[in-house]
Amino acid sequence: MSAGAGEAMAAPASHRRVRRTGKPSPRNFYRLALSQAEQLELSRAENVEGLDDEIALLRVRLKMAIQERPEDLDLLVKGIGLLVRAVATRYRLSPKARGDLADNIAATLNSLSEQMVLPAE
Repeated sequence: MSAGAGEAMAAPASHRRVRRTGKPSPRNFYRLALSQAEQLELSRAENVEGLDDEIALLRVRLKMAIQERPEDLDLLVKGIGLLVRAVATRYRLSPKARGDLADNIAATLNSLSEQMVLPAE
């Protein structure tokens, strides 16, 4: 049954609860779309600070991409760009670490170039 002009449709109970307490936080907003298992993982993820785990994961995935598809330069450039942006974001979050950013990016690129062996033509 559709609501006519001037009639309001009832919101699901979970939405009504959020509205009564004020504006929903981003956590509540996303939580509504998740399964119970995903909600548990989200609760654990909310306690993680910084980007160190994500940067480490990007490095592992980039290394795998280099090993599995060394000829795919577009993929490698995108992966390196994503890693550089993540590292830059991490350092923007920490003023103390800003001075080390260039050194860390250079070390990352050097490490990747050592791992990357282009196929002979």
